[in-house]
Amino acid sequence: MSKTFYFETFPAYLIIALPLLLITGPFLSDLAVSTIAIIFIINSFQNNLSKYYNNFFVKIFFVFWIILIISSMLSDNILLSLKSSFFYFRFGLFSLCFWYLLEKQKFLIKHLFFSILICFLLLLVDGYIQFFFGKNLFGAELYNNYRVSSFFGSELILGSYLSRLFPLFFGLFVYLDQKKNKKSLFIVSIIFILTEGLIFLSGERLALFFMNFSAIYIILMIDKYKTYRIWTYVGSLFLILILFSFFPTTKERLLDQTLNDFTGNIGNKTNSDKVYIFSKPHNDMYKTAYEMFINNKWFGEGPRQFRHQCEKYLVSEYSCSTHPHNTYLELLSEAGIFAFLIIACVFFGIIVLSIKHLIFKFIKNKKNYLNDFEICLLSAVLISLWPFAPSGSFFNNWMSMIYFLPIGIILWQLNLKKMKENK
Repeated sequence: MSKTFYFETFPAYLIIALPLLLITGPFLSDLAVSTIAIIFIINSFQNNLSKYYNNFFVKIFFVFWIILIISSMLSDNILLSLKSSFFYFRFGLFSLCFWYLLEKQKFLIKHLFFSILICFLLLLVDGYIQFFFGKNLFGAELYNNYRVSSFFGSELILGSYLSRLFPLFFGLFVYLDQKKNKKSLFIVSIIFILTEGLIFLSGERLALFFMNFSAIYIILMIDKYKTYRIWTYVGSLFLILILFSFFPTTKERLLDQTLNDFTGNIGNKTNSDKVYIFSKPHNDMYKTAYEMFINNKWFGEGPRQFRHQCEKYLVSEYSCSTHPHNTYLELLSEAGIFAFLIIACVFFGIIVLSIKHLIFKFIKNKKNYLNDFEICLLSAVLISLWPFAPSGSFFNNWMSMIYFLPIGIILWQLNLKKMKENK
């Protein structure tokens, strides 16, 4: 077969398949990302793709990767930690290859949109069937008799998948729907409303927060789809109110349990005079992570080492877990201050861009600093790096693929802007 197939067509279809592969779990999706990275390395040497390496993203990512490796080399479990840190470079290469393929394969962005669309439709149909009939299409029952997990089974990440991919999905729709087709707008509106409802039924409080946060961010920032987006958001809130009224078990988790967590009501143990950060387990894990950071300020205990080192810094019986459930505390405790600062700077960079856009939009009455497509992409990254909420592990392969999926498109967009400015 031709080089075009190996270097462009095959990896492009792997990216298109990625939303579906993420539903199957981390193995196949990680295999796809690793394959894309390897192909891009070979392609880089074969066709001299130095253009894609000479940019700010690569420099920052390379420094971050070196910091992770140094952190692993200084940890107590070097080989175990290196398994996460050394091969982390594949996510950077994946982003570069995505950018390259968007320039070479015009069908990619449209096919990726339809891939996510199909995945959302499958999850919506299966999820609501599971909720109303007690079992999904494959016979998987509701988790704890009321939480919807659909094809994810015992892995309670349905809400996380939907909430984190929806800004990207909506962004691709905005990019492709230049003529504002009414039929397409209606379909996406229904999908948004039903997705918000399904996230509510999944019982994932963080996912529901992220879905609403990204919706509000997009409504404030976008230009052409503002009215449409407001009405779909109102519709989704109305659906949630209906579900609140008719299905109290989900309400109990999202409201009653949240209030209990903040006040430390765990089982029969009540601490009504105290208020915790999200919950007592979170609170104590955060304290443990902070103590780990204080003891290893520069490079931490090593990526993925919280679970192995937390017993040295016990605060309570809740101190230990696989990770400290906050991105920035995980970076501080496992990779140190330098890794933390890099990710924190990326987050604040997005905040600065957002403020600039609002200044241009509302104060200076100038042309928008960011277009609607870019706003949706930034929203996807923003919720992944949001510091004031519990989070999954930063070094988890499945989460990392979600984090880096919009990055390649952003790099492609930045390059297009640069080329236009230079003309």
